[in-house]
Amino acid sequence: MTTATRPTTVFVLVNTLLLWTTLAIASLLVWPIYQSESLIVLLVASILAGSVIAIAGARFGWSSATVLLSSIAMFTVLGVPLAVPQEAAFGVLPSIEGLRQLFVGVALGWKQLLTITLPVGTYQALLVPVFTLVLFSTVLGLSLALRSRRGDLAVLAPLLVFVFGIAFGPDYTTRPLLITLTLVVVCLLWLMWRRWYRRRVAIDQLAGASSGGAGGTGQARAVASDHRIFGLRTVISAVLILAIAGGAAAAAAVLVPPEGRRTVLRTTIEQPFDPRDYPSPLSGFRRYLQQPTDNEVLFTVTGLPLDGRVRIATLDTYDGVVYSVGSEEVNSDSGSFTRVPQRFDQSAVAGDEVDLGVEIVGYGGVWMPTLGKLESVEFTGDETTRLRDSFYYNDNGGTGAIVGGLEPGDGYQLRAVVPDQPAESQLGDLTPGSTNLPSLGVLPAELELVLSEYTTGVEGAGRRLVAMLDGLRLNGYISHGINEEDPPSRSGHSADRVTQLLTDQRMIGDAEQYAVTAALMARQLGFPARVVFGFVPTGAAGDGPVAVRGEDVSAWIEVDTERYGWVTLDPTPPVREIPEELPEEPTVVSRPQQATPPQTPDDVAAPDETPLDSTQEEQEELEEWVVILLTVARILGWVLLAIAVLISPFLAILAAKSRRRRARRRAPTALARIRGGWDEYRDAVLDHGFEPAPTATRREVAAKVGGGKAAVLAAVTDRAVFAPADVAVEDADKVWRAVVELNASLDTGATRWQRLKAAISTRSLGGYSVSRLFKR
Repeated sequence: MTTATRPTTVFVLVNTLLLWTTLAIASLLVWPIYQSESLIVLLVASILAGSVIAIAGARFGWSSATVLLSSIAMFTVLGVPLAVPQEAAFGVLPSIEGLRQLFVGVALGWKQLLTITLPVGTYQALLVPVFTLVLFSTVLGLSLALRSRRGDLAVLAPLLVFVFGIAFGPDYTTRPLLITLTLVVVCLLWLMWRRWYRRRVAIDQLAGASSGGAGGTGQARAVASDHRIFGLRTVISAVLILAIAGGAAAAAAVLVPPEGRRTVLRTTIEQPFDPRDYPSPLSGFRRYLQQPTDNEVLFTVTGLPLDGRVRIATLDTYDGVVYSVGSEEVNSDSGSFTRVPQRFDQSAVAGDEVDLGVEIVGYGGVWMPTLGKLESVEFTGDETTRLRDSFYYNDNGGTGAIVGGLEPGDGYQLRAVVPDQPAESQLGDLTPGSTNLPSLGVLPAELELVLSEYTTGVEGAGRRLVAMLDGLRLNGYISHGINEEDPPSRSGHSADRVTQLLTDQRMIGDAEQYAVTAALMARQLGFPARVVFGFVPTGAAGDGPVAVRGEDVSAWIEVDTERYGWVTLDPTPPVREIPEELPEEPTVVSRPQQATPPQTPDDVAAPDETPLDSTQEEQEELEEWVVILLTVARILGWVLLAIAVLISPFLAILAAKSRRRRARRRAPTALARIRGGWDEYRDAVLDHGFEPAPTATRREVAAKVGGGKAAVLAAVTDRAVFAPADVAVEDADKVWRAVVELNASLDTGATRWQRLKAAISTRSLGGYSVSRLFKR
């Protein structure tokens, strides 16, 4: 529905400026999603384009269909250079591939935006959702403001952008109070101006109509004066209200600031990469040490720092069988794997920034070699697009993954921050951090006993941690159990294997077992700990490439500390000669057998004695019957409890009506009892489905029900209420006997279900004060 008159220039200009202002304020919440200059260009161009369509439609009286087709045409022309700039021909013209991504992004870009790490920049076609929203919101909002009789709904346009910025934005807040208050204030000012403008137009029309008669000029001036006074009062009132509301909101935000991270769409949507779908990389530890993989070049790295450790995967979930990569579905502190369009903000990480180049040679699998905390990654080679589109990263654990796996010839350049680590002398001062890792499934037997042997008499969490590591390094020996000359060393890191490591005469294993054991012990000491599977190249670091071979495989642990965050610790003992195993059992000396003495008569049971087993069997049978009875009683108890829960609301209604009836019948005066009697009858009428008017008199209610007795009761009640003399107690008793009979007559001819429905009806309780119901 559109206005009958064409909008004036002032009306168009003010509405346009206010819409632009509110859209600009709402777009501040969109910035954290993209953080790109291309977003600013997109917002300006789409708002201007949408405004041109809306103003032209209002100026030339376009139909809704014409406005819609014009908007779609503008979307097609501007969509590729603004929302898919990497596919624009010559930077400004749409291309076939760009148009395909543009229209696909309208349908799929919203979900893709939730499964990727922020900020997304101009990655793929992820600018399409915001371009679509802003362009069509501008057209719709300004068209409503200029043409519709419900033009106040135009404020919904910036609110849609505002909601988009919150719902699709990060799970942390960015000046939400200031932005929200500013947007609310400008929207309210917009609505107030529109109200003032409508009133001014109406007054001007009234003044023009009245100016033709006698004294019309004076009346027009008076109306205009009243209009100015009313407008001034409106502005002053609005300013005061906004000031009070803004001050209260600001004070509340200061006194009760928001805590933690907020829940947005990206925190609830299921991520496309779930590490639980893949086996634990630590389970294949020994295969890297077998021939020919042990001497095979898996990948080369360039720019590796001295003593650098290449991470393959971070494992924080242990179920007693394997240590696996955690998932946010199980524990939020495990983090989730999300796509990385541009970069990770690691400005809060204290450490050295490194540039690492990786070339895949013989390595394969979904887990991607990384280092430190990733900031950005750029893929090289022939499969650049495939690698970029299938790369996921978990910033909590520093683990990268390629869906479909890495292949020989793949390569990438990554920039990362290697966090600062405490010196060896500072380890004793470490205190546990606050990370909440997934709970441990099964603890190996003897773990706590051995841990207590290592830490007895040691005070302080950090010193106990150091003592535990020293104990493993001092008592442990390295053997992979692959070659014939190696002492037996079973692979795996299950609870049974860790128990064997700790209870065997010689503690023999490799980094797989020692890392898992140390992580479990650190958890027992109060430190959040996790296992890291990766490679520690033996080649010297330098400018040239370092070849990483299978024999460089390793595993270590990281513990979360209050001061340093995650600290890297290697519990693996040094390689040294393994001593010979001592005999398991000493030689047993044979002793001569002793003759068994004959039985005495006392040892033989009397024939009439009841065997002991008979009593036990009877007791077992008795206990079995008791168990059955208890089970039946428990089931009946739960059934009765469920029935009681189901019928408790109806019992409460019946109890409330009974309490109400008793209170009315026992009122302190005869007049109050008569009034209560009529009220009781009227409530019964309501519960039985009659619908007298809320203001109906007693006679009208009686007429609605019908019957002479109801009319008599109404007349008696009116006479008692309006009579000047006092009412006798006997009259009150007669009224209540009549009420009982009339209420019973209402059930005459009704079915059992109808009577039950009336008994539990709440219609008569709707207007009855709860405080009156339970008074006395």
